[in-house]
Amino acid sequence: MTHPTVELLEHPLSPYAQKVKIALAEKGVPFEAKIPGAIGSGQVTDEFARANPRGEVPVLYVEGQAIFDSTIILEFIEDRFPSPPLLPASAADRARVRMIEDLVDTHYEAITWGLSEIANFKRATGDQATAMQAKAGEELAQLHAWLEAQLGDRDWFNGEAFGWGDLCVAPFVAGAIGFGFPPTGKLSAWFARVAARPSVATSLNQAREMAAAMAGVAQVVEAGLFKRQYRDHRLEWMIRAGGLSVVQAGLERNNIRFNAAPRA
Repeated sequence: MTHPTVELLEHPLSPYAQKVKIALAEKGVPFEAKIPGAIGSGQVTDEFARANPRGEVPVLYVEGQAIFDSTIILEFIEDRFPSPPLLPASAADRARVRMIEDLVDTHYEAITWGLSEIANFKRATGDQATAMQAKAGEELAQLHAWLEAQLGDRDWFNGEAFGWGDLCVAPFVAGAIGFGFPPTGKLSAWFARVAARPSVATSLNQAREMAAAMAGVAQVVEAGLFKRQYRDHRLEWMIRAGGLSVVQAGLERNNIRFNAAPRA
């Protein structure tokens, strides 16, 4: 079967981009992956900005069309390349895996993003870092328990076969493992199965290589050459976990005023 030319703008450490790469690999769709120039600097190229005004990866180019947002991209891939299917057959199971995706995309990712801010970017140190990491561990344990309940007696989140639910969860759990918060029990056994799949293993290996290459990135952030952005659930978690001063410092470094005082 002949496939159209597919190009993916991504970053190997982005779990959202990882979802897309795994889906394309599972579908057998060849693609070229590129990291956008100046990503993370706050100064994206005009072409990237036109493709996604948010300046975020992933962006998928297919047949001249640019598509952004990982969930929308997954929906497009399922529609455009229907075989093999990644969504379960029943409407109820499709809703179930989509809810799982939504939770890990928001609540789970916010925690691992916060852990990266501490471990990689050194945005919090000392007692503050220790307290925030402890909060992350508590919340990840709760989410792991919820995910294990969703898995139930299944081998895969999708049911009898690997699919949408699995590829959406795997990158986030891998991130938590990297920060020292591995799952236990059935979820641990599931991750061992999913990490052995070639599509997932390739993506996770690329993430590990990029993480190793980014040693010293904290100094780049301190110099103002790499901007940190908090949006939606990320901002909520940073504040809830005791990192308000981290957010304030980042905003001040980027010459953005932030008033935390309540309105009268």
